[in-house]
Amino acid sequence: MTRQAIKTTAAPAAVGPYSQAIATHDLVFCSGQVGLDPATGELVPGGLEAQVERVIRNLEAVLDAAGCTLANVVKTTCFLADINDFATFNAIYARFLPDPPPARSTFAVKALPKQALVEIEAIAVREV
Repeated sequence: MTRQAIKTTAAPAAVGPYSQAIATHDLVFCSGQVGLDPATGELVPGGLEAQVERVIRNLEAVLDAAGCTLANVVKTTCFLADINDFATFNAIYARFLPDPPPARSTFAVKALPKQALVEIEAIAVREV
């Protein structure tokens, strides 16, 4: 099995011992993204909506570096700091993910890195 690390400056750099994504043959496993501005490394201001939009833009950048788009995503795992944000999160998420949307799991968690409100990881299938 060949594993290729995917790295781009268009998304926040990894803040620990992990890759932005790993590609193996036709699968791309994207690490969780929070709403960090890649230029500053800080959470974007503006609350949940701004963070969800930034997370998805960060994922798009990592996917692009792997030769994919959001249309290649088959599964996401989403983490919310507050389950009461679920309906709002769904509305924002739905604006960005193509139809049919990928399979998804969403969890409420006690806390996220840098006090983020949302984190999303993704699995994509690319043409090889």
